[in-house]
Amino acid sequence: MRGAICIVKCLEELGVTHVFGYTGAAILPVMDELGTSSIKIVISSNEQSAAFSAAGYSRAGDSVGVAIVTSGPAITNTLTAVADSYADSVPLLVIAGQVPEHKLGTDSFQHIDVASVFGPTAKHVVSVNSIGNLESVIKDAYFLARSGKPGPVIIDLPLNLQQTGSQYQGGNVKRFANVYTNECHLSKAQCQSFFDVLASARKPLLYLGGGLNTREGSAAIRRFNARFGIPSVNTLMAKGVVDENAPTALGLLGMFGTPSANKIIQDNDFFFAIGVRWDDRVAEKVGFAIDAKIAYIDVNPRKMYQIREERQPEFTFMGDAAAALDDLAAYAEEHDIRIDIGGWTEHAAKLKKSWPLDYRRDGDAIQQAEVLDLLNARLTDDMIFTTGVGNHQLLAAQYLRMRHPRRFLTSGSFGTMGFGMPAAVGACHAKPGATVVVIDGDGSFRMNLGEIHTIGTLQLPIKILLLNNHSDGMVRNLEDVAYGGRHSATERARDVDFAAMARLCHFPLAKRVTRRADLPRNMDAWLAANGPAMLEVVTDINEVLYPVVRPGASYADMELGPYIRER
Repeated sequence: MRGAICIVKCLEELGVTHVFGYTGAAILPVMDELGTSSIKIVISSNEQSAAFSAAGYSRAGDSVGVAIVTSGPAITNTLTAVADSYADSVPLLVIAGQVPEHKLGTDSFQHIDVASVFGPTAKHVVSVNSIGNLESVIKDAYFLARSGKPGPVIIDLPLNLQQTGSQYQGGNVKRFANVYTNECHLSKAQCQSFFDVLASARKPLLYLGGGLNTREGSAAIRRFNARFGIPSVNTLMAKGVVDENAPTALGLLGMFGTPSANKIIQDNDFFFAIGVRWDDRVAEKVGFAIDAKIAYIDVNPRKMYQIREERQPEFTFMGDAAAALDDLAAYAEEHDIRIDIGGWTEHAAKLKKSWPLDYRRDGDAIQQAEVLDLLNARLTDDMIFTTGVGNHQLLAAQYLRMRHPRRFLTSGSFGTMGFGMPAAVGACHAKPGATVVVIDGDGSFRMNLGEIHTIGTLQLPIKILLLNNHSDGMVRNLEDVAYGGRHSATERARDVDFAAMARLCHFPLAKRVTRRADLPRNMDAWLAANGPAMLEVVTDINEVLYPVVRPGASYADMELGPYIRER
């Protein structure tokens, strides 16, 4: 069969049901074959959006998202989404058309050296140079993307190899999967070593990261902590790993963390970090001048080496976090290991209750925080949230209390504006029964504005909450603090009715709210609507995101702002 047919057969065998992309001449043989296959092609407004949609598909579900694009500017358009997925350890497969082999290295139309461009930003780049290995390239890439520390894999596919005949073996998916199965377990001696350290702790704290943000990871940490009841804080990527409504789940830690999370880290004596990358917005605030022993579990060997050098942890294990936690839980049950930390857990629960988030309640302008507080009261278990990047993102992370993993999808490490809408397109296809909600700011929304066309024309049941403060709020806040209040490039010269745009793109419901009194009624209508729906809320341009721990400051220097107070 021709190479293009071989590729489609591979994807079908791998269980791929959707691909996200944009067509072009150098990938047309593959697109043509996809058009007659069982796989649905979701066409985005541009290639960056297609790759973000594929990443959203991975983040929300259990399969690897696949993006298919053409050569030259098409593949370079995916670069930001690829780098974003690499930074957040998201599995992604990008298949890109390329000029024919005999034109490689020339000034041929839409040719670029993909390996040189993508090498530092991807887990792996494969430049296909033989039709004979095409099947193994596709299947290897799929399982490589999801194995170990997950990440994006790029396949650079010359046009002539899509058109050339080749043999296809098939029926060998398990063999390829087994190559990348390398589950490591803790020995009994390692388990005992961990519990020896834990036994000496009186104020232990769990630091939960994105490495636990799977069904298996969430189940493992809940099983482990059902016995020990250790208070927890989490990274942005780990929202929902534990039920955030629990009294001792103190929420987001870091530069814009919750007051209770940022306070409790100053007091702990045993810091158990699981599946985290030690983000600078978290770690730099601590310096670990506090007297806390450290235990660390993660799958990334490079990060493990770095932490061993910098932090001298008492206990480390390199491997899958869920498997390691299951080993620890099983060992604790077998040996009936328990800890007595009743006073500490009471302290954690009191901190959470005593230091609630708050915002300005007496002004005329609607606050983003109050919109998200209102939405939190209306959460249901079937909701999946995606966000853009900015103040709205961190306020959503603070106010929306998630109960389940993979329900809060956001660009964490790379901080990519424009992430929210295309990621929602992917999540909508990964979880068709879920209520998918985009939370966006007007700055981030405009970055991939074309996706309201994708959502509207495909009639995807995605709900967009647009918090429009007519500015880039997070940078504007920084200008007020560090640049004398000079707003050089963060404010909009004119207002734009984005809800009207959505109506032109076939949204059955698109409302714009400017008055606080109209907000609850319109939010309820928006949540109840069928099909695409947008609620645009005009919010206060002067709202400031609190709490904040400034660069170079410690958690003890956390600024609570004028409205957050001890209750």
